[in-house]
Amino acid sequence: MIKDNVRDALNAQMIREFFSSYLYLSMSAYFESINLRGFAAWLKVQAKEEMEHGMKFYGYLVDQGARITLKPIEGPKTEWGSPLDAFEHVLAHEQKVTAHIHDAVDLAAAEKDYATFNFLQWFIDEQVEEEQNAGDIVYRLKLASVEKGVALLFMMDHHLGKRGAK
Repeated sequence: MIKDNVRDALNAQMIREFFSSYLYLSMSAYFESINLRGFAAWLKVQAKEEMEHGMKFYGYLVDQGARITLKPIEGPKTEWGSPLDAFEHVLAHEQKVTAHIHDAVDLAAAEKDYATFNFLQWFIDEQVEEEQNAGDIVYRLKLASVEKGVALLFMMDHHLGKRGAK
């Protein structure tokens, strides 16, 4: 049986994952509004992924016979100064999520809740990937803003990468 403090931590993380989905959908809408549909599509996929992460917590809590507590999700930011500003926000947000996952892992270990500890390992690995992806995009956006020609290079790279092998 899962302890109340572990259940509460997992419920809180579930809500954070749902908020992440909401945030990335808001960012997708922002990029749609400035006609950067590739960024919008990336963030829409990210929003779906974050919803799935929240549902993993939901399913785990159900499997553990724990009470699920859904709480209000605050409205996310809706405007950013630039694509770089938005993705710096993504990176900072993912770093915050990582810290919360680490806190949950520490709690599970302290409570000797090995099932929860094991469940959370997937999220540890996932957060490495999430931070790397966001960091890569931030790096490229910084490079593109400094080296004007690099933006064109990235566009050409994207276009040429669509060519299929015959």
